[in-house]
Amino acid sequence: MNIFRLTGDLSHLAAIIILLLKIWKTRSCAGISGKSQILFALVFTTRYLDLFSSFISLYNTVMKVIYIMCAYATVYLIYGKFKATYDGNHDTFRVEFLLIPVVLLAVLINHAFAPMEILWTFSIYLESVAILPQLFMISKTGEAETITTHYLFFLGLYRTLYLFNWIWRFYFEGFFDLIAVVAGLVQTILYCDFFYLYITKVLKGKKLSLPA
Repeated sequence: MNIFRLTGDLSHLAAIIILLLKIWKTRSCAGISGKSQILFALVFTTRYLDLFSSFISLYNTVMKVIYIMCAYATVYLIYGKFKATYDGNHDTFRVEFLLIPVVLLAVLINHAFAPMEILWTFSIYLESVAILPQLFMISKTGEAETITTHYLFFLGLYRTLYLFNWIWRFYFEGFFDLIAVVAGLVQTILYCDFFYLYITKVLKGKKLSLPA
């Protein structure tokens, strides 16, 4: 495993833990898009079905289990334990506009027309756009709590580091996955504007505000 993948995985894990701690400590899921969290839970579920059929390494298995458990724990906190604090009035992104194209793409453009491969491809495509409901919610409310922006920053950092991981693997392992790379580029581009605002405002102690 190269350093970019390891730090990418740790950044991803940090983002998930930051979000869970934010919800648990404040006893509130205000400002968090439940729709984005459902999409991420769907991403992990469809991507890691191979937990039941193959073993790569202990690290790989443990990380997959952690991602799945944390994703569903987050969904439970939002729609269960702290449902009264969930701002559904602002979490209005039409997720069917993401799911339908993603399903079609996964069926039409994949490495092999087999159930497991289609589901893996679906998860890759879906992850690239799963954050859109959260970004849409922030743009609708006009601002975001600092802890929420930290969560988004580490998610974006994870995806950026994974792009370097693909470059490393191409040059040193001869491995290249066009589907994963293109989806990763799309996801990173979605974070570009946020990264600029994070660096220029949040790191200077200002509250992140976005145009409605």
